[in-house]
Amino acid sequence: MSLTSPDTTASSTDDTTRHVVQEFIAARVAGDVERLVEIFAGEVDWQLAENPAVPWIRPRSTGAECAAQFTDLAEHTVAEDARASVDTFLVDGNDAVLMGHLSGTVRATGKTFEGPFALHLTVEEGRITRHHLYENSLSIAQACTAS
Repeated sequence: MSLTSPDTTASSTDDTTRHVVQEFIAARVAGDVERLVEIFAGEVDWQLAENPAVPWIRPRSTGAECAAQFTDLAEHTVAEDARASVDTFLVDGNDAVLMGHLSGTVRATGKTFEGPFALHLTVEEGRITRHHLYENSLSIAQACTAS
């Protein structure tokens, strides 16, 4: 029988990833764009399904552009109606996945949107290098369309 010591590197990486993601969530909830710029890496693999009907959804690649998405979202939605809940928070090394539910109201149309979401983040050297968001884009597009 042989005994091996626990892999503290994996645990340390998990802890760092969890901490950075928790900082990201706190900054996002507080609307702290300056802190978000610090949390995102200089270059970010940003993925969010393109949706021409939604003014805050567009390609982004720098940390500043990614942080600005939250300002854009706030300009186009009603803050009092914005809701997001995280039901699952998984961490495996540099990767984290958040799953939950979001809802809100588009300021220009007064229409609401809602649905589940999954967010895949990657943390490298203490900063977010990947932000892939999967959400109910149909509900959001319909809320942004006047008619």
